[in-house]
Amino acid sequence: MSSRHVARTVALQSLYEWDFNGKHSAILPAILQRNVQEFATGVKDTSFVKTIIDGVLDNLDAIDALIVHYAPEWPLEQITTIDRNVLRIGIFELKMNPDIPAKVAINEAIEVAKAYGGMASGRFVNGVLGAIYKDMVAKGELKEIDKQKEAV
Repeated sequence: MSSRHVARTVALQSLYEWDFNGKHSAILPAILQRNVQEFATGVKDTSFVKTIIDGVLDNLDAIDALIVHYAPEWPLEQITTIDRNVLRIGIFELKMNPDIPAKVAINEAIEVAKAYGGMASGRFVNGVLGAIYKDMVAKGELKEIDKQKEAV
């Protein structure tokens, strides 16, 4: 398992606990530190975990607005805590982290959703992120790194 996959998993665990416990920002650093120590022992550079969490928190309102827009049948608070936070990570990586190719962001989110969510989580995450991706392509918002890979 790649260290970035482990980092995404630790980020999900941390965001899940933070979200489940009322989204109190003051507890998140302690949650993150504990989860890194417990679940990322083999990962040498855990800065990617912090990048994900900081990115999600810094863009939380915009990310949640995208979830509401692209999953209109599901009120945000009715989406399971796992699926909601997988989507938050996936949307952050897809739309707001230029270092992550779009298809990598989508595939990783689907894999994490399948591993930790319910039976339909992978399909749900794929549907939401796929719709966002299609709109990004239509609007010309696709990251340059992805355009190069798609041309090959």
